[in-house]
Amino acid sequence: ASDIERFLAAFCNQRDAVVEAARKLLSDERAPRRQKLLVDLIHNLSENILAEDREEDKKWFEGLESRFKNKSSYMRYSCETRIRSYMKEVSSFTSNVHPTARDAYKGIIDLMSDKLRSVKYNGCYFDRREEEAARLCTAEGWFSCQGPFDRADCPCKHSINPYSNRESRILFSTWNLDHIIEKKRAVVPELAEAVKTRDGREVNWEYFYQLLFTVDNLKLVHIACHKKTNHNLSCDKTKIYKKRKQNHKIS
Repeated sequence: ASDIERFLAAFCNQRDAVVEAARKLLSDERAPRRQKLLVDLIHNLSENILAEDREEDKKWFEGLESRFKNKSSYMRYSCETRIRSYMKEVSSFTSNVHPTARDAYKGIIDLMSDKLRSVKYNGCYFDRREEEAARLCTAEGWFSCQGPFDRADCPCKHSINPYSNRESRILFSTWNLDHIIEKKRAVVPELAEAVKTRDGREVNWEYFYQLLFTVDNLKLVHIACHKKTNHNLSCDKTKIYKKRKQNHKIS
C-alpha cells in the first residue's frame, strides 16, 4: 500500500480521535481557510451514513414531514417528485398540440401515466436499498456525477452522499436529472408532432417514455456540470413510430 493509502486507513480507524482533535484546533483557529478545512473535516467524519431510521439520526430528518420514517423512503419520494414534475410538463403541453391530435396526445399521456404508476415513478433511482442495477448510488448511498450531457464522465469527480447528513440531503436537491436529448426543446415537441402527422401509423410512445423518464436519457449531474445551453440533439426518427407487422401470405 502507498503512503497515502496507509494514511487514509489510519485516519478512518482513528475517526473519533481525529474529530476530537479537530474540534480543539477549531476553538482557537481564526484563519477562515483553516476554519473551513476543520469544519468540513469534523462535518464529514461525524456523519451517520449507515443510520436509516428517524430514531437513529434525528438531525437528518429536521424539516421533513413526520410521515417519513426512514432515509430511503424520503430519498425515494424526492426522486418520484422529480419524475412527476416531468409528467406534468408533458401534460401541460397539450394546449400546444394541434386540435385534431389532442385526444391522441392525451391517450399517450394516459399510457405513460399508467406505466409510471406501475414502476412507482422510478423512485428506485435514489433508493439505496434497491438492487444495484436499479439505483444510481452505492449501497451506502454515494452518488457520483455522471458529467455534462456531452461528456462520458465528470471531469471534476463530483460526489455526494445525501444519506450522510441534513446538509448533504439539502445540497443534493441542487443536483439535476438532466435530459441528454432535451425534454422541452426536443422530446415533447417531437412527440406532439408525431401524433399530429401519424397518418394512421402508431406512435411509439414507449420510446418517448424512455427519453422522458428513464436513465436511457437522464444523467445525474452536479449543478456545475449542468449545461443549460442548447444540446442540439434530436430524437431518433427511426423510433418515432412502431414498425408495422408484415403479413406474409402462404402461396
